[in-house]
Amino acid sequence: MLKQKRNKQLAEINVVPYIDVMLVLLVIFMITAPLLSQGVDVNLPAARAKMLTQNKEPIVVSIDRNGNYYLNIAASPVAVINANSLENRVTAELKRDPKRQVLVKGDKEVDYGKVVSAMVLLQHAGASNVGLVTTSDESKVRK
Repeated sequence: MLKQKRNKQLAEINVVPYIDVMLVLLVIFMITAPLLSQGVDVNLPAARAKMLTQNKEPIVVSIDRNGNYYLNIAASPVAVINANSLENRVTAELKRDPKRQVLVKGDKEVDYGKVVSAMVLLQHAGASNVGLVTTSDESKVRK
């Protein structure tokens, strides 16, 4: 008895187009991920504190080591902003949402007076509570 081979058609999915799409998505994410970090790169001091929860993006005033102010909600978050413009912009934002968090992110090498000046400007703008941003690196904190 001879066995006959049956001609079966095998249905296989061509995965090459899916791999192409995945590689394109990977490249897109690799390019856009560094752009998600807003503001100015500041060397933050370390502190042990609980992380705050937030519903809406807070208003963040950054102060670089040269004492320049930056505002994350400005038209250009990486452009230096003067004290009057900073106060006016924050006042306008707080009139829309008075409960919005306001934070100061000061470089650890900036003059303390500049940080205090920023906090005073924010208080004049209507911010009743101003928080300070620190890094949570436990190794930098002295025990």
